[in-house]
Amino acid sequence: MNTLHRIKVLGRDLQVRSTADSETVRNVELFVNEKLAEVADSVKMGDTQVVAILALMNIAEEYLTLVKAAEASSMSSCDRIQRLIKRIDTDIE
Repeated sequence: MNTLHRIKVLGRDLQVRSTADSETVRNVELFVNEKLAEVADSVKMGDTQVVAILALMNIAEEYLTLVKAAEASSMSSCDRIQRLIKRIDTDIE
């Protein structure tokens, strides 16, 4: 069920609907604001659109890195499982 939550991002009060609980929405809000603050500190100009775009790019890069690592880990696990199955099959014969 979607619940209405109030958050504040880039100084703007927003209402968002989410199936996540209040704590999760709050953690997302904090994460986004931290990323925006990091970028704002490193960008000389105060254009909020540029700050938002750069923060999105940083978040996307981190996300894609994690996805790639998870896929590699999953493939590694699959390889180990296949080797174990072969050992079991060999021992049964």
